[in-house]
Amino acid sequence: MENLPVYHGPIGKEEGERRLAQDGRNGCYLVRNSDSVPDVFCLCVLCDGFVYTYRLHKDVAGSWAAETTPGVQKRYFRQIKNLIAAFQKPGQGLATHLLYPVTAQGRAQTHTELHAAGDGLSPTNASLNQYLQQQSPQAAKGQKNRKKTEARQAFG
Repeated sequence: MENLPVYHGPIGKEEGERRLAQDGRNGCYLVRNSDSVPDVFCLCVLCDGFVYTYRLHKDVAGSWAAETTPGVQKRYFRQIKNLIAAFQKPGQGLATHLLYPVTAQGRAQTHTELHAAGDGLSPTNASLNQYLQQQSPQAAKGQKNRKKTEARQAFG
């Protein structure tokens, strides 16, 4: 898994969502460790401002599968890169097909650029939001839509 450019390690759900929102494009995706299930990974993809998470696991024979939309036949792949390649095609049981890999290396470069532009301190929420708006209006929109949805769920 470590050889996979889109693998971000044990970053957690919130950090994964933040990284996808930072990219902001429909179809951007990454892979991270599951927070709740050991030895399981999560394929996270951004679609219309929401992050959809699909568990990836290896069976006893060593083949990889993804838990997709109910009713879509589960497919098995010898290598994780083959699974990702298959889900780059539309209609495979995901909210949207995989279009833009958010690589861990690209993430490190963005992080370095943020620090270089500032005073060497971690960016505040305000400066991060400002950065996201400059880089990707879709990312800011996704955050706004998610907050509206959370408010509706809490008070609706």
